[in-house]
Amino acid sequence: MKRIIPLLSILLALCTVFLSPPSLAGDYTRTRYPIVLVHGLFGFDTALGLDYFYGIPAELREGGARVFVAQVSATNSNEVRGEQLLAEVERILAMTGADKVNLIGHSQGAPTVRYVAAVRPDIVASATSVGGVNGGSRVADLLRAAAPPGSPAEALAARLAGTLAKLISLVSGNPSLPQVPTAALNSLTTAGMERFNRRFPEGLPASRCGEGAHETGGVRYYSWSGTSGLTNVLDITDPGIGILSLVHGEANDGLVSRCSSHLGQVIRSNYAMNHLDEVNQMVGLVNLFEISPVTLFRQHANRLKEAGL
Repeated sequence: MKRIIPLLSILLALCTVFLSPPSLAGDYTRTRYPIVLVHGLFGFDTALGLDYFYGIPAELREGGARVFVAQVSATNSNEVRGEQLLAEVERILAMTGADKVNLIGHSQGAPTVRYVAAVRPDIVASATSVGGVNGGSRVADLLRAAAPPGSPAEALAARLAGTLAKLISLVSGNPSLPQVPTAALNSLTTAGMERFNRRFPEGLPASRCGEGAHETGGVRYYSWSGTSGLTNVLDITDPGIGILSLVHGEANDGLVSRCSSHLGQVIRSNYAMNHLDEVNQMVGLVNLFEISPVTLFRQHANRLKEAGL
């Protein structure tokens, strides 16, 4: 009996270690600085109870991170959205007492966070691009060609896109944010991003499809993206994304090519994900045979934590 009691104690201790991960993983995503998530074109923070970064903020918070989702225009230029984000960051710093933030932007959110990192590197610890339009989008190029500046097609497209953007802004509780669809389109074309990149080259690869500087001006740069169009038969957005994936002429996620997404340290740019999968949309209907996008965000938060960020 005396021998059994110590043995039971050892087994109990082992069960505590291996079967109680929350006590060990409770700080897995606890970064030094707050994390700020930034949505892309036609994006939002939360609308009608649906998160743009579906399920991601909650998972990061559960692991100890302080997480904020920015509120910027659904349609506007990179620079205007960048100024809006800068104001959000300053508010977050004042509220939390933190010195810096970790910015993570999806799609047009990538140049948005790059803008803030470039103009205020003193308050940005890291800037991460997820499916980011860092080199422009072939889809935007085709849309601009189909609706040239000043044409009736542009006026109609701008009216329709503006109505959608205002609706998104209204249901997400941000009706005062300015919506300028043509400014957004111009920013996302290859030519538009070339102009932006000349002003804000931080983290960009020196050669196409390469890696950029991992750190510039005290800011760490990271990126990841996918290269699949159709990923889940239950996702009603997949057919449209699948069709768009055909226009690029190179590996892409439906809206952004693999090479265009590269920034700083490229974690990986060929996940079996499409543009919406990268942020766990639609409502988590993603590729069942690929790593969960939520897990990618958790791993990245841990990466930032281990880097002292």
